[in-house]
Amino acid sequence: MLSGVKETRGDKVFLICNYIYVFLAFLIVFYPLVYIVSASISDPKYVGSGEMWLWPKGITFDGYKRVFQTTSIWTGYGNTIVYTVVGTAINLVVTLPAAYALSRRDFVGRTFFTGMFMVTMFFGGGLVPTYLLIKKLGMINTMWAIVIPSAASIWNIIVSRTFFQSSIPSELQEAAQIDGCTNMRLFIKIILPLSMPIIAVMALFYGVGHWNGYFSALIYLNDADKYPLQLVLRQILVLQEMSAQGGGAMSAATAEAMNNKAEIAALVRYAVIIVATIPIIVIYPFFQRYFVQGVMIGSVKG
Repeated sequence: MLSGVKETRGDKVFLICNYIYVFLAFLIVFYPLVYIVSASISDPKYVGSGEMWLWPKGITFDGYKRVFQTTSIWTGYGNTIVYTVVGTAINLVVTLPAAYALSRRDFVGRTFFTGMFMVTMFFGGGLVPTYLLIKKLGMINTMWAIVIPSAASIWNIIVSRTFFQSSIPSELQEAAQIDGCTNMRLFIKIILPLSMPIIAVMALFYGVGHWNGYFSALIYLNDADKYPLQLVLRQILVLQEMSAQGGGAMSAATAEAMNNKAEIAALVRYAVIIVATIPIIVIYPFFQRYFVQGVMIGSVKG
């Protein structure tokens, strides 16, 4: 509230409701995070029985030991890093020049191209035609099947175009052109250095998407040594469910062995979730300053 302005009863009620809403939202977001961290270092029998619901119980680090000793997880980790870095670089190289071109008023046909881009947001060829196209291009079971089809997001291009239109003065571009600056040099030497907020936001959006992506890898990749981390995690989840659902007549020893495997799989699953999430959590604070600026694009005029 502004200093010197007296709050009415309605204002106080509204403020209290806001605090309650924010607190509940905080609990909804915070509890799963605490639960996963606690489950990753708790004895699986307490997690499976529901005795561990918030704080760790029967602390053990066997899950993390198994993660660090599992070759497939580290291979998936390395693959995910490569896919994220290469994919994000391609995304930025495609998105930013396209957005800048569409933001230029002197770009002939920008309305037509913008409309054509918008059409692809609502209509697509579908999964089967896309797979046949990727196969015809010879990209099946390669990294390019992961990064090329998602080279640009139309929504991100529109957001970036809005940034260029609202944040880069047209007079600056006109002055550079009068001094003989070419369009390419103008974009690289002047526009990009002034566009760090939108570059950081786009890098974060695309990077998180690549880091968490698994569906494209599930469809296009055949070799397990090319799987990203999320697909390796999915395999762990599937194996756990298969172990838990294994029915039929069995001896007590067999049942106990299957139960132990399910508990170990659960322990590794929570540990992998933590290991897979840490890089994003570590990187986000460095992008937050730019992220806050970028998401406010076009909200304030003047």
